[in-house]
Amino acid sequence: MNRNINTVKTDIAKSISVLWDPLTDKQRNFLLDNIEIRIFPKNEPIYKENERPEYIMCLLKGKVKVFIECNNHNQIVRIIGEKGFFGYRAAFADENYITGASAFEDSTVCMIPIKVIKKLISENTVLSLYFIKELSMMLGAADMRTISLTKKHVRARLAESLLFLKEKYGIEEDGSTLSINPSREDLANMSNMTTSNAIRTLSAFASECLIATDGRKIKIINETKLQNISEKG
Repeated sequence: MNRNINTVKTDIAKSISVLWDPLTDKQRNFLLDNIEIRIFPKNEPIYKENERPEYIMCLLKGKVKVFIECNNHNQIVRIIGEKGFFGYRAAFADENYITGASAFEDSTVCMIPIKVIKKLISENTVLSLYFIKELSMMLGAADMRTISLTKKHVRARLAESLLFLKEKYGIEEDGSTLSINPSREDLANMSNMTTSNAIRTLSAFASECLIATDGRKIKIINETKLQNISEKG
């Protein structure tokens, strides 16, 4: 049983190449002795605002949203892709979480205790530089997102969100349907608008043959025009 568990942990750790590859054999054994694998059902919280960080997390399978509770709704600030790390800004800053995170769909997450990742970073320059780069990219993306949400018209914000989802999660085998099926509320929360505005804007995009919808499924028909709408603001 223990051999099977260790084998699964090793396979999982190896799949997170940016974490596994730079480590020495001793560091890899230390990591394997401490990681946990958890499954979060759809909509289950992974962490909540104001909680004290205990882990740095890596999404192995599924989809996760990071959000801030604002004016009785959850403003989505980040979508985590597979093999993406999250929850580490607060950990490195030694602060409580200012965001919450929950599963968009059933999700498998690798949980790495903060003291473990900090020890590995202190010993491994390559790993420390990776997280510095990730934090820097996150800051840049947050700056650009702030500009988009405050300066752009609702059509531009929603077009940007649809294109972001396509870039982040890709499309299905038909070559145009988004691989993620967000609710209208989720799209609204990503785009800093009301759900009713999101519904109306999606309907307008559909009538203009920019997209097609089937329940929560969204098909991108004219990506070029959506890009133009997003850029013109």
